[in-house]
Amino acid sequence: MSNIVLSISTNLQKEVMAYYASYFIERKAPGVIFAAKLPDTAITMYKSGKLMFQGGGAEREAARWGVIEKTTTQQASSIGAKGDTLPDHFATMSVLGSDETGTGDYFGPVTVAAVYVPSSKIELINELGVKDSKMLTDDYMRKIAPDLRVACVHSVLVLRNEKYNNFQAKGYSQGKIKAMMHNKALQNTLVKMAPEKPAFILIDQFAERGVYYNYLKNERELVQENVYFSTKAEQLHVAVATASILARAAFLKEMDRLSEMVGFELMKGASSKVDQQAARIWRKQGEEVLRSITKWHFANTEKARKLK
Repeated sequence: MSNIVLSISTNLQKEVMAYYASYFIERKAPGVIFAAKLPDTAITMYKSGKLMFQGGGAEREAARWGVIEKTTTQQASSIGAKGDTLPDHFATMSVLGSDETGTGDYFGPVTVAAVYVPSSKIELINELGVKDSKMLTDDYMRKIAPDLRVACVHSVLVLRNEKYNNFQAKGYSQGKIKAMMHNKALQNTLVKMAPEKPAFILIDQFAERGVYYNYLKNERELVQENVYFSTKAEQLHVAVATASILARAAFLKEMDRLSEMVGFELMKGASSKVDQQAARIWRKQGEEVLRSITKWHFANTEKARKLK
């Protein structure tokens, strides 16, 4: 199915709406101001001035209104990504992506999100402001996350610190914990999508394929069909970028809860300032409270012990 996007002026927007008025359909997706459905073409107009044509007649209809934009997508080699070689035009395909956050933070949980973005919604997700989460602020991700949750089939898992520490005590490495969470989030999303299936699955690579599946060797159900691994995956498909944002939003929500619990805003990361906050909590609220809100095996624990 062809996907063509034009940038048009406000005046031309009015002409487009008048021209396709008899084909108007109701679409309540975020950012959409007009939609029409021809026998062979779906037409969607966004607040940003983007006009998208999808279907067999996309080129014919787009030619009525302007010059087709030459869009480019990131290639793994151009951004220094490592991992599997992806199919050509991967960024335009229907993909289920997964990503995690919180793994390097002393306070707060590990969160993993899996998100399905079909090719028909890629432009919508871009309109909602999705790009590599490393280029976005926490406040911005909080702002766009609700619309993304409505727009996409997804699953978000939050592993709170008490359970994380229990896994660690049983000898689970952080890599194994992350692999289990990715596998489960992908399973959950595939169930929600059924009977639809993604063309491919892309996991933001934190371990090579063999290592990842070795972590999961005792799991009853594995997601293995059409799975690719790549570093910097959030730059290769909006599904992973969206997963990164939803995982981050969930992490921030849990950090808010923990901050309220201790009575001040907890810092992210694992810096010396985090050590000082940990020592403060240890002195005033005790070891049990600190343990319940941290990744206890981090070196910050011993540093906080000395500071307290």
